Amino acid sequence: MPSPFPGMDPYLEGDLWQEFHDRLANQISVQLLPLLRPKYVALLAKRYVLDSPALGVFDVAPPRIFYPDVHVATSPTAGTAASPSSTQATITQPTLELPSIVAVPQLSVEVRDVAQRRLVTIIEILSPANKQGEGAREYRERRIELLRTDAHLVEIDLLRIGTRIPLIGELPQASYYVYLSRSQRRPYTQVWRIRLQERLPTVPVPLLAPDPDVPLDLQAAVDTCFELVGYDRLLDYTAPVPPPELSPEEAEWVDAALRAAGMRPA
Repeated sequence: MPSPFPGMDPYLEGDLWQEFHDRLANQISVQLLPLLRPKYVALLAKRYVLDSPALGVFDVAPPRIFYPDVHVATSPTAGTAASPSSTQATITQPTLELPSIVAVPQLSVEVRDVAQRRLVTIIEILSPANKQGEGAREYRERRIELLRTDAHLVEIDLLRIGTRIPLIGELPQASYYVYLSRSQRRPYTQVWRIRLQERLPTVPVPLLAPDPDVPLDLQAAVDTCFELVGYDRLLDYTAPVPPPELSPEEAEWVDAALRAAGMRPA
């Protein structure tokens, strides 16, 4: 069955995010491919970001401390030889476990021209791994490098958690955003502000001049992923929405939407 929400399902922002992230990238590619023929192609590109599970990408147990077997050392009495009856001191040396580091795959969609395979537009789907901690710094550096090229950049942020794309000026408050940086209009960036209660927009994907943009229907892509997997069977709609905490207005709206869909008792 479809999601009980008209736009982005906030419950996908939890432990199923990585699965959803990869599936969404694939669905965006599938949607664009027929629109791009014959001059362009939409390819999936994978890279890896090193991340600590402590950042919330994965649920892990608290850090553990390991202690080795007790080491017994003999402390002889001053001026006498060591003997079995001498005082003994027990010394324990704790061994601490380093935070685990995992390589988190990041799928993006690259629109390239067929003739020369030039990168025309890159579509990034932000994830917890590049919105928090060291991963956020790595993504900012990658973003700066992309903005120095002639490629257009589309960034899709369907996560309420983590830092937002740095822009000059105040970003309008919203749950989700889409950003479009056209190479010929930099440093200016188009911003789509999306409230939790709203459907996701259809956004343009630029190509090489004089070819017109092609449309990317984000809501259709998300809906297709949801119904293909059947996320409603995997998500616990009786539990609170994954962090961050909703505003009172949003929480009331989420509860009403779930009750109307029969996901919670009326």
